This record gives sequence, structure tokens and C-alpha cells, in this order.
Amino acid sequence: MSDIPPGEQLTPAQAVINLRSPDLGLRVYAAWWLGKFRVDEPGAIERLIEALEDEADRTEAGGYPLRRNAARALGKLGDRQAVPALIQSLACTDFYVREAAAQSLEMLGDVRGVPTLIQLLKNEIPGTEPSPVNPDFPQPYDAILEALGTLGAIEAIPLIHPFLEHPGDRVRYSAARALYQLTHENQYGDRLVTALRGSDLQLRRSALADLGAIGYLPAAEAIAQTLAENSLKLIALKGLLEHQVHETQLPNLSDGAIQVMTLMDSLL
Repeated sequence: MSDIPPGEQLTPAQAVINLRSPDLGLRVYAAWWLGKFRVDEPGAIERLIEALEDEADRTEAGGYPLRRNAARALGKLGDRQAVPALIQSLACTDFYVREAAAQSLEMLGDVRGVPTLIQLLKNEIPGTEPSPVNPDFPQPYDAILEALGTLGAIEAIPLIHPFLEHPGDRVRYSAARALYQLTHENQYGDRLVTALRGSDLQLRRSALADLGAIGYLPAAEAIAQTLAENSLKLIALKGLLEHQVHETQLPNLSDGAIQVMTLMDSLL
């Protein structure tokens, strides 16, 4: 992470100690480091949860860099005792803390966050500030939508549908991704396949990631032919393959799994 000072080499124990350092730079770096390397040192979860309420490290624009890193780390460390604190962080004024909290709740796979995520999707939580980059985005909609899809929040389907027409490309993709996860209707996966033919490389990369995440098998050929890096296409195809293997009684492989592996071989 380029905006974090490199500092000295850390040990897991020292990183946990640094989370309470009077040096704010060390605290921010420690939270990032623990998440980056997924270090579940004794005391780390408790101190990262504590960092979600930090008031000392605040930017001139009102952001909370330490809280952002702590929220991201808690998702990567996979301990569900962080869920209540992450739910509370969905009400943080900082747009990026809310984004990180939604992403971590998705990673943790805990449905307790669904009601608050729905509130946030409806922009019903007072005091939350819009994106500092794009004031037209009051909430991190892509992260919220993806979390609701992964968490199986079928009650949110009527609320997600309007986001298929959102002016933001990434938000539309996230809505299609979530709706496919919640309904398994091909029309939503096909929207992402169409996005693979777009002119913007970044958006094609996003669509690849979304298709891999939902394991949409009809996208396999289109993924292999997308104008993007082979490494990203392989990651997306790996997502498809994992879904196929999960749905197959091993050691037998489905025709879909064999198709995907053949395409992966062609990209190597």
C-alpha cells in the first residue's frame, strides 16, 4: 500500500503493540500489515475492533485512515466476533470506512449485517457523508450490493433492481452480480458478459472479477476472449471452475469443469 510509510520490519506481536502506539503512523501501518498478511496474532482482533472507534487519526477532510485499515483487516482475518463492530461502522461518517465495513461483512459471511446494509442501500442512516471523489454517490453502493448478494439477502431483491439502471457502471455491474446470486437468472449474468465487450479496460476487468465471483458458466468462452490480461482471465475462470467443482460429486468432473479447464490451459 503505497500511502503507508514502510516503517521497520514488524513481527506479529509488535504489530499488535503498535495498534496502541502514540505514533499514529505506526498504528495505521500496523492495521494495514495485519490485514495484508492475514496475521491473527493474539490480541489483534480485539485491538482492531478498538481501532474502529478511533478519533485521533483523522484527515482534514474528515476521513479516518486507521478505521479504514482496521475494517479491512477484520474481514481478512475471518473472526466473526468483529461483526457487531463492523455493523456499527456502517454508520460512520467516512464513506471509505462504510465501504470497508460492507466488504468485510461480506467476507465474514454473517447475515447479521443484512438489515443495516439494507438501511444503507436505502440511504436511511443519518450522518453518513457522500464519496469525497463523487458527491453524487451518497453510499458505497457497489460494496453494499455485493455484500447483499453474497449474504443471500433475497428480501433486498426489489431494492437492488433499480440499481441496474444506475449511472455508475460499477454499480450496475454489482447489482447484476447480486441479482444473479439471489435469483440464479441468466439475464443478470448475461449483463456482465455484455460488459466484457465494453471499451474501458478497467470496466472489463471489473466484469471479469464479477463473473468469477458468481461462477457464471455461460461466460466461460467470453471470459477467455476478453481483451484483458490473461492473468485476470485465469482468475475469473478459476472462480467458474471452483463453482463447478463445488457442485460436482468428486472424483467425477462435470462437462462445465472440463470446458473451463481446457480454456485455462489455452491461456497458459
